[in-house]
Amino acid sequence: MKIVDVCAFYSPRGGGVKTYVGQKLAMAQRMNQDVTILAPGDKDAVVEFGPCARIQTIASPRFPLDRKYWYFNDERALHATLDRLSPDFVEASSPWRSPLMVANWRPGVPKALILHADPLSAYAYRWLEPLVSRKTIDRRFVRYWDHLRQLGRLYDAVVCASEDLASRMKAGGVGNVVTVPMGVEAERFSASKRDPVIRESLLAQCSLGPDATLLVAAGRLAPEKRLPMLVEAVTIAGRHRPVGLVIFGEGREDTSVLRSIGGNPHIRLFRPERDRERFASILASADAFLHGCEAETFCMTAAEASASGIPVIVPDRGGAADFAGGEFGWSYRAADHLDLVRAVLTLPDCFTTRGNGFAARAMDDHFGALFAIYQRLHKSELPLAA
Repeated sequence: MKIVDVCAFYSPRGGGVKTYVGQKLAMAQRMNQDVTILAPGDKDAVVEFGPCARIQTIASPRFPLDRKYWYFNDERALHATLDRLSPDFVEASSPWRSPLMVANWRPGVPKALILHADPLSAYAYRWLEPLVSRKTIDRRFVRYWDHLRQLGRLYDAVVCASEDLASRMKAGGVGNVVTVPMGVEAERFSASKRDPVIRESLLAQCSLGPDATLLVAAGRLAPEKRLPMLVEAVTIAGRHRPVGLVIFGEGREDTSVLRSIGGNPHIRLFRPERDRERFASILASADAFLHGCEAETFCMTAAEASASGIPVIVPDRGGAADFAGGEFGWSYRAADHLDLVRAVLTLPDCFTTRGNGFAARAMDDHFGALFAIYQRLHKSELPLAA
């Protein structure tokens, strides 16, 4: 089957969507699919990743609030490119304007919307929930809910990666919602990647000895990730026990994160680790993974940390919350830095009590399930099981 993924959130400079795209392209040939990632970029270009996998960009403007991203602004150019590619199935992955552009192209071709973003949690709830109830916020944002309900009518499937997001979409009246959890590269992330040398080196860079607790966080430095909250909580926790935090990421909030760290020698901000093997070793060598964002649609890094055999400390809302269950997962009240301090201080001596790795869903299973849904829609085998 020939699939085109109109991927508005792709950036070659990293992020969870880039990781996901790379895994999708790697799976394409193995699963007998032809996949084109169609993304906005600085110029029209095609980069081949194999006979059945490629990234094609359409010349588009940069997103003004984050210059490492672009956005589709020319519906005719998008439709002309889709005409040339002539796919059997089309994905869209933005909840904003581009899925309407995609829906307008050949309505008879089956299409799925993958919710790689949750703007209500990332913006509306985050900004306003301290002041008013979520029900009130939803009433105020009824036009956006109307937009989501329209997309549910236009697309044959609205794919969510977590039950938290899927249940909210269904409760809001969005149709054709299906849940397809993502997964990890099972062969890469494992407790077997633990390396005490890496652990001691990172703790030393935090001016701490090997008896301290090493926490790790990773991802885009964006407001909804709440990195300053993590820094504040670890700073408070550090008054009660030796604890260090290493953050791997980049983004428009780097100045804010550095300002929140201030002169704390036990918290360090590093550039993203592009070497996936080394990143897997860093995760497995830490004592726990820390996350601040309650607006995740899945939370790839939490899944990777769980598969690496370390505890995760995550908000009790959003996709990351799925990894808080069991012996090696803790949740705290989303956006509550004092409850996060409590969670950090309840960590046992993790380096001696960790597990062998959470039995995370493999990405092969995710894409197998996703492509099976697409095949059924392509053959008009409806309805889908929710």
